[in-house]
Amino acid sequence: MAINYPVNNFYQIIQQNAERSPRRIALFEDHLKISNEELLCRVDKVAAYLCDLEIKQGDKVALVMSNSWQFVVNLFAISKVGAVAVPVNNFLKHDELVYVINDSQTKLLFASAKYSDEVRDLMIKTNVEKIIWVDGLPLENETNLDYAKIFVGYSARRDFKANRLLDDLAVLIYTSGTTGKPKGAMLSYRNLLSIVYGAFEHFQIKSGQARFICYLPMFHAFTLAVTLLLPLASNSGVVVVRSISTKKDFKNLLKLVLVHRCRYFAGVPDIFSAMARAKLPWYFHWFHNVRGWVSGAAPLSEDVIQRFSANFKRGQLLQGYGLSECASGVSLNQPWANKFGSVGRPLPSFVLEAFGEDLLQLPRGEVGELWVKGDCVMQGYFNRPEDSAEVLVGDWFKTGDIGYVDESGFIYIVDRKKDLIINKGMNIYPREIEEFIYTHEKVNACAVVGLKDIEENETPIAYIELKDGESATEREFKEFLKPLLAPFKQPRKIYFLDKLPRNATGKILKRELRDLQK
Repeated sequence: MAINYPVNNFYQIIQQNAERSPRRIALFEDHLKISNEELLCRVDKVAAYLCDLEIKQGDKVALVMSNSWQFVVNLFAISKVGAVAVPVNNFLKHDELVYVINDSQTKLLFASAKYSDEVRDLMIKTNVEKIIWVDGLPLENETNLDYAKIFVGYSARRDFKANRLLDDLAVLIYTSGTTGKPKGAMLSYRNLLSIVYGAFEHFQIKSGQARFICYLPMFHAFTLAVTLLLPLASNSGVVVVRSISTKKDFKNLLKLVLVHRCRYFAGVPDIFSAMARAKLPWYFHWFHNVRGWVSGAAPLSEDVIQRFSANFKRGQLLQGYGLSECASGVSLNQPWANKFGSVGRPLPSFVLEAFGEDLLQLPRGEVGELWVKGDCVMQGYFNRPEDSAEVLVGDWFKTGDIGYVDESGFIYIVDRKKDLIINKGMNIYPREIEEFIYTHEKVNACAVVGLKDIEENETPIAYIELKDGESATEREFKEFLKPLLAPFKQPRKIYFLDKLPRNATGKILKRELRDLQK
């Protein structure tokens, strides 16, 4: 079933909202409220400024910014002039940032002042011509520009419009780099909007009924599509949160959910794990309006699912599945069709099936590599035709994830293909071992990777992050796992780390754990 696209690009979303309900609030940030009309006005001013800087259709414009109304405005302004947005992971260090900027061929950069150390020397080491500082100007000259001046007497020109089509390149999203150097996934307007309008039908969303709180990093595809574009496209409003780095920030996050009557809350496993253990005020449980707690980025442990569901009886915990290469969202459970342990059914018009090593589709229930087909599939990796050819087979995208589809069309993730451990011909799925480790009351997070021996056989190695204040020994955990796992699945070594390495969305970086064994 084909998706109906009422718009061709991001800019048309806010343009329509401003025409239909100009005074409705589009963005909430701290004490600031920005209406649809005001959002459009700010976008038009920034777009006019970009034109004066000679930013043309197809030019790359990067954003090294914190979550903010400025990020949203800049994203839509880039869309209006027909340029390509490059949201950059603001956790990157200087050399990593230089790599992404050079790889993407970025011409102009929007930057937050807090990242001035990472942004230093970019115009020497890259092709960036100018930097626009959105919240403070470390150095003002002809190449370092003050964002605030755009809104002081600058006209909002609406007399121009780039010819932006559904299949035009909209955003370059760089993969997390869990298995190597990041690659720029080329996402068109169709790719990202397929998630938005597919979710409308999947959840039966009506206008004004999909307010999200946006606290996950905006540079991530999941955040862009699900917690930013979706609520704006439904004219529901977005609550913008700059960051959550402390317990105080976490409590404030839940307060904002309550005050702003958010209908959906999207998070990553670490957030839901913390909420499952948190002692929240009674009034939050009774008066919040959340009807869907949406989890993505990585599978939730059974322990977290059970604890969270027992703690939050209003609204359901809905696991989903997606990848940057598929615009973040491929499948999601529904409140009326929510299978424990699954990541739901595909969104409308998307197809997910398991394939074997012979590249043939497997019968329902058989485990293989999951392939995706539909409007969400990226155009390829930027300037990497060989890498693109490895994962794109006709209309299909090879996810690298191992799983199966049941008779009812629900998808189950078993593990990452690259994480699979093979010991003397026996397949060992790290996720299975991790699930048992998570049942131990002292565990906050864990990861299992394979270590090759002299005979090239792999054995499981476990890394564990304990809860605050807890201590444990390797022997204790080996005795715990002994009756739970077959001998060939038992971890050879168990290591304890204060913090497991993670990317910005909370996904554990197993590549870094493997490097510890070299």
